[in-house]
Amino acid sequence: MTSARPENRPLLSLVPEGTRHGSRSHVTCFFRCGNACDQPEPNPTDNPHVRDEITKAVARRAVLRGGAAGAGALLVGSLVTEGGLAAAATTGPAARAAAAGGVLATDRFRPVGPNKRDAFTVPSGYRSSVVIKWGDPVVYGAPEFDPRKQSVKAAERQFGFNCDYVGVLPLGRSTALLVVNHEYTTEPHMFPAGTYTDDEIKRISMTNHGMSVVRIVRGATPGSWRQVKALRSCTENRRIHIRTAFRLTGPAAGDARLRTTADPTGKRVLGTLNNCAGGTTPWGTVLSGEENFNQYFDAGAGLSPDYAAQYARYGINGSGRGWGTVDPRFDLSQEPHEPHRFGWIVEVDPYDPTSTPVKHTMLGRFKHEGANIALSRSGHAVAYMGDDERGDYLYKFVSAGKVDRSGTAAAKRRNMTLLTKGTLFVAKLTGDGTEDGRFDGKGKWIPLCSDTESFVPGMSVADVLIFTRLAADKVGPTKMDRPEDVQPNPVNGRVYAALTNNSNRGSGAMPVDEANPLPSSKVRASIGAPLTDASGNRNGYVLEMTPYNGSHTANSFTWDLFLVCGDPEAPETYFGGFDKSKVSPISCPDNVAFDRAGNLWISTDGNVLGSNDGVFRVPVAGPNRGQVQQFCTVPKGAEACGPLVTDGDRSLFVAVQHPGEVSGATFEAPASTWPHTDDFPRPAVVVSYRDR
Repeated sequence: MTSARPENRPLLSLVPEGTRHGSRSHVTCFFRCGNACDQPEPNPTDNPHVRDEITKAVARRAVLRGGAAGAGALLVGSLVTEGGLAAAATTGPAARAAAAGGVLATDRFRPVGPNKRDAFTVPSGYRSSVVIKWGDPVVYGAPEFDPRKQSVKAAERQFGFNCDYVGVLPLGRSTALLVVNHEYTTEPHMFPAGTYTDDEIKRISMTNHGMSVVRIVRGATPGSWRQVKALRSCTENRRIHIRTAFRLTGPAAGDARLRTTADPTGKRVLGTLNNCAGGTTPWGTVLSGEENFNQYFDAGAGLSPDYAAQYARYGINGSGRGWGTVDPRFDLSQEPHEPHRFGWIVEVDPYDPTSTPVKHTMLGRFKHEGANIALSRSGHAVAYMGDDERGDYLYKFVSAGKVDRSGTAAAKRRNMTLLTKGTLFVAKLTGDGTEDGRFDGKGKWIPLCSDTESFVPGMSVADVLIFTRLAADKVGPTKMDRPEDVQPNPVNGRVYAALTNNSNRGSGAMPVDEANPLPSSKVRASIGAPLTDASGNRNGYVLEMTPYNGSHTANSFTWDLFLVCGDPEAPETYFGGFDKSKVSPISCPDNVAFDRAGNLWISTDGNVLGSNDGVFRVPVAGPNRGQVQQFCTVPKGAEACGPLVTDGDRSLFVAVQHPGEVSGATFEAPASTWPHTDDFPRPAVVVSYRDR
């Protein structure tokens, strides 16, 4: 490696110390999303905000006055999902599912209390272990990790940085494939000063993005897992990185606005960026969402005026990471179309390391948190998605074709085309305006386009799919507060969306009105500190949506405000009607998952109540509906990603992203050393399970 002076590393000096929005540090805001909250709200339309509808619903139930509604006050009637499971918690298939749930679904545990430990903390009676961490060998021939001997060639074979989505797909009786996203890089925490040139840092960082596929094996204790170290035999292992070829599918593939100098066909893209959440499909592939892709592109000699409106709507302003100096496709003055090739849902077949992963244009282009599939009674694949931005929207896709359930190799190939044809929708939520005690509102799915027809005046199918945000703006959907993970519950058939927060609520850009009594939220500066007011929606919500007649293909639904997150002592909080004195505080829901009993598991990002982030279990039905209990906390400065409950509800997988990501920390002066195998932090995937 060519040595470089420490002062030649500008990324360190660009990030001031202190905190920004909520509990996030300057360094997290800068490296994760390019300081998105400092930019004007990308959605300038006057479409209604979901805050208005939420506020009406909350006000009607007297939640803001601290009223303790009965356990069933916000419940909708029982529903038969397309999987045939009823919502009732005491009888019927749901009860049998609950009874079949493993230890994580049924165990009573003492919730983990708020803490600021540099540790992964679980309840008494449980253990956790690291499955794989940044730099560990993935592909045969990978060198052992040495932070002072990093290279592009090594990173192509090693576990990438800042793990996020976690999927586990069965392989053999005791083995499985672990599939993990690598969302972004935090250069000040990755590279010892004076060891690498700026260009080397950029190239290595670029390669640390992407995905990993890793064979894992069950451990001696039920629920435990570990990486298979004999990599020569792990033929499925794979590192997907910035030079991995992807194929564009769907109606927009080949469009002129997707063509570049290197790809005149507009059908072949190198790499995937800022992969956040994801999902496992019924046919055994993984979907991954490209989120804050806008932050990687440099202005170069200037931005093309041809795409001024489109760039602005996606937050592309040319203040990238300087990658254009080592790869011209990230220079917008040279390749103005390159950003249009990111922001898609990616599909990967983990079982075939020789397969070419795809980017599905039919699912639209925006800041995808992820995508999760439900199968309709008729066999159509329905994908739910969120656009993680202040004031953006919820989406749904319904396939034109039907899933082939025969389980053959040919069936899998057919199923992998389901996401190339169908109809893309965006959601509009309205309050019901009545005191019926059952619903908080109604909603409808507004069609944007099919694979052959646009339903947005003045826009073609390709226009709608490449510039989905602009198309959605025209049909009047509801602005949401950062809709992140959106997942269907396999037991009750309802759909749950994490709305993480919006620190700008009540500001000049997002004024409150008489229908919105929440210009501020209650937060804590530290554990045990008094609750104080802070501007905006700081703690977030969880929405529960019920498809009409239990059909995921239906164009209407009802919605409930399931959780108003925060400290239970704060008057604005609401926990599904459960006794607020018996729940854990929860702040900033980000990702969701379900166990076999249908319990909701929530991971958080950006806790503003003084504690580290963590993962929480919440029943969604029965007398304990809304009982939020914290199962684990992640180390100092980290975010809890995943989560995934699997292996008969015996295993909880969590991706510990950016441990020690605290402003002012450097490789030489870290804020964390977790997982305490080195004198610097290493993002890692952890599995928790019951101790013997």
